[in-house]
Amino acid sequence: QVQLEESGGGSVQAGGSLRLSCVASRYFYLVKCLGWFRQVPGTEREGVAVIHTIGGSTYYADSVKGRFTISQYNANTWYLQMNSLKPEDTAMYYCAADPRLCALPLNSADFSYWGQGTQVTVSS
Repeated sequence: QVQLEESGGGSVQAGGSLRLSCVASRYFYLVKCLGWFRQVPGTEREGVAVIHTIGGSTYYADSVKGRFTISQYNANTWYLQMNSLKPEDTAMYYCAADPRLCALPLNSADFSYWGQGTQVTVSS
């Protein structure tokens, strides 16, 4: 199965930037939809952005539109560039992948493979 590993999280002040990376190993060529989700303890996992690996079309949650950018670097690496970070962006960020085309609205149940997560903390 597809294995995913995130990196790039950390602590920044409001207004700062971070770039998260997601690297897929094993069967990465199966991935048609790659998404980023985030979760705060005690809340549901929230979809942030997705990208179709064929064609490159993207979709963003309203809460991050204009500040975050999802991209594909090569066959098995994706990025989430996060600019103008706000304290409410603080969460554990996960990348997720699925061999099916992306479905909207974003739903964590539509993704088969998940990374372990990387923590992003934004201080005011």
